[in-house]
Amino acid sequence: MHIVVCVKQVPDTKIIKINPKTNTLDRRSAPAILNPYDAHAVQEAVKLTKTIGKGTISVLSMGPPQAVAVIKKSIEIGADRGFLISDRAFAGADTLATSYALSKALERISKDMPVDLIICGKHAIDGDTGQVGPGIARRLDIPPVTNVIEVTELNEVEKTIQIKRKITNGYELIQAQVPCLLTVEKEINSIEYSPMPNMIKAARYEPVIWSVNDLEEVDRTQLGLKGSPTIVGKMFTPPKPEGGKRLEGNAEEQVKQLMELLNDKKELFVSR
Repeated sequence: MHIVVCVKQVPDTKIIKINPKTNTLDRRSAPAILNPYDAHAVQEAVKLTKTIGKGTISVLSMGPPQAVAVIKKSIEIGADRGFLISDRAFAGADTLATSYALSKALERISKDMPVDLIICGKHAIDGDTGQVGPGIARRLDIPPVTNVIEVTELNEVEKTIQIKRKITNGYELIQAQVPCLLTVEKEINSIEYSPMPNMIKAARYEPVIWSVNDLEEVDRTQLGLKGSPTIVGKMFTPPKPEGGKRLEGNAEEQVKQLMELLNDKKELFVSR
């Protein structure tokens, strides 16, 4: 069983700010971290290989050279090896170009060791689109299953996987053929403390780094800015929510104030 987990280095959105002049994320204002959803994806791969008693976990990322940090973090969680595709040709990629570049890297990985399962986080906390995972699956022509909260069974003999996924009005149980791609929610597992051997391995580990020239049959017009039709017209910080209004005076005065407030907001109570 060979599982590949796609991971991304993202700015910590709890700290990051928006540049008021350019209306873009000021990535220098926050430290870079492993995308939290991707951490759960790596943890799930570790859980699956422990359940079946064998397997290899590879992690794949696209980004600048410093993105090796998220691969090392994935090794610390329990991955076996890591790959980073890093090249100026990938710069400025939107989700369409990113999924294309990652699918080409996955094809290269699969030539050496066929891939049985690809796991991604539900979305990256910086873009929040959830499009890269399904985009990879579409390019590789394998089934995508999104919003996964539990893998109930992985049958190596029949090459099937049973999954519980979250939908708008409840849950859905699915059986898919492998190879396939999953995007996982945070609730699928809890991140375990890394054992000391993993931490030592991660500190010493050096991932395989590929440039665009190391990938095969790449259409460069589909990479980076050239391959990115998405345009961000404007970005802004949403206004802070207003606090509740405090009613003053005696009970009669408070009732009067409340009725005035309800009357001002009466359109909220009109059925459409």
